[in-house]
Amino acid sequence: MPVLTTDAESETGIPKSLSNEPPSETMEEIEHTCPQPRLAVHCVLFEAPLSEWPKNPESFLSSKGARKTLTAPAPFADETSCQCQAPHEKLTIAQARLGTPVDRPVRVYADGIFDLFHSGHARALMQAKTLFPNSYLLVGVCSDDLTHKFKGFTVMNEAERYEALRHCRYVDEVIRDAPWTLTPEFLEKHKIDFVAHDDIPYSSAGSDDVYKHIKEAGMFVPTQRTEGISTSDIITRIVRDYDVYARRNLQRGYTAKELNVSFINEKKYRFQNQVDKMKEKVKNVEERSKEFVNRVEEKSHDLIQKWEEKSREFIGNFLELFGPDGAWKQMFQERSSRMLQALSPKQSPVSSPTRSRSPSRSPSPTFSWLPNKTSPPSSPKAASASISSMSEGDEDEK
Repeated sequence: MPVLTTDAESETGIPKSLSNEPPSETMEEIEHTCPQPRLAVHCVLFEAPLSEWPKNPESFLSSKGARKTLTAPAPFADETSCQCQAPHEKLTIAQARLGTPVDRPVRVYADGIFDLFHSGHARALMQAKTLFPNSYLLVGVCSDDLTHKFKGFTVMNEAERYEALRHCRYVDEVIRDAPWTLTPEFLEKHKIDFVAHDDIPYSSAGSDDVYKHIKEAGMFVPTQRTEGISTSDIITRIVRDYDVYARRNLQRGYTAKELNVSFINEKKYRFQNQVDKMKEKVKNVEERSKEFVNRVEEKSHDLIQKWEEKSREFIGNFLELFGPDGAWKQMFQERSSRMLQALSPKQSPVSSPTRSRSPSRSPSPTFSWLPNKTSPPSSPKAASASISSMSEGDEDEK
């Protein structure tokens, strides 16, 4: 949308092009040529607590029409500065949230140190990016000299911190060597509409709040901090567990000189690493032993269970065979009766019929020589005579 500019202003300070008077003949049309955002995002007003924000910002932004991929990092300000000659009329927060102006993005500025760039930084920049329907987010990063002077030593140098911000998807432009306190000249140079930062007063450089004059000008938009994560917290964890991280890096090949570790501490850390290795081996052996014992217990339990089943089966079969009503008893009784029958056959009847003698056989001779039981021999001579007569009778039969 073209913007009309004039050389004079009305008595109220409003340019004549925006007053009720008809436009003069000296007006010329100038279009906005401001850089456009890398990521087109529809605005949603995040006035709720941070805990009620969407858990997956990427899915949320995608659902709101954002492009899914970015093919290059954000440019630096000195590479793509805003050369737009059209005047940037001052906006209120209410106007910006309604989507005006429609011919250019709302330029939002957020600054910081961004040392050890973490999720808290990223969420703050996401809030700044989604403040308005069409926002262009400029991020200022302070240099090492300013940071070391007013805040303290950093873990990452300024070049590393610049690059970390360039690869955040919410950032459209990175301003290197940003000022510690924002000046009207800086705001005008980069055509900044609003400044986004958390609402906690930031006392530094002899001021109770470096954003006080921005708040008074109505250009300050607050964001919410992410609890539980900060650069100071991360450094505190490292300092608290310094020995652990020193041993870790020694184990990964860093030298004691690189870690600024004394000779004695180096030997101590290496010894502790060896002790930890031995503990790990012992732990592994214990775990394997436990696994082996568990397997043996499982197998023994299975064997006992199978043995009990087989025992029950054996006892049941034994009782079926040898119990009071078992099959073995009946079989034994049957075999016993058969054996008794075989050993003692049935006797012949007493009154059996008289056998008919064979005609070829002669009747049995009458043994007249048998002595008469009623009359025994009277003398020895007579007994011998009777015996001799018996023997002669036998020879005659032969």
